[in-house]
Amino acid sequence: MFKLVEKYAGRPDAEWGPLFHRILQSRIQDWHRRTSVRDRFRGWLGLTDEDEDPMQQVVDERDGDPEHVLQTQRGIAELEQLLHTLPVRQQQAFLLRTLEGLDVSDTARAMACSEGSVKTHYFRAVHTLRDKLGEHWP
Repeated sequence: MFKLVEKYAGRPDAEWGPLFHRILQSRIQDWHRRTSVRDRFRGWLGLTDEDEDPMQQVVDERDGDPEHVLQTQRGIAELEQLLHTLPVRQQQAFLLRTLEGLDVSDTARAMACSEGSVKTHYFRAVHTLRDKLGEHWP
């Protein structure tokens, strides 16, 4: 589209449709030509379409071992259960501060209370969760 505007801005509007389609067809043919050349080189190098993408072979180090993933999932499940046992205001303060990442003033506005109340509710929620979670708490 940019090529059309750059090269043919002075042409009448009636010619733009055919010009656009001609440019588009040329781009598609160019892509097919480049792909066929790349496929020839891939054949010489012993690579085929059935080979997996090299990016899929990269190990994601964040995943860790399956035992760690299972422990994390159990910890999250236990945290969710314990969150439901907290009073509503403590739940709100904890979720807004921890999961949503709001600061104290934004949390106070969202909860329609003072910043001191947010600090108190958050402090109580964190300490209750720490006591009940034990080993799962980081």
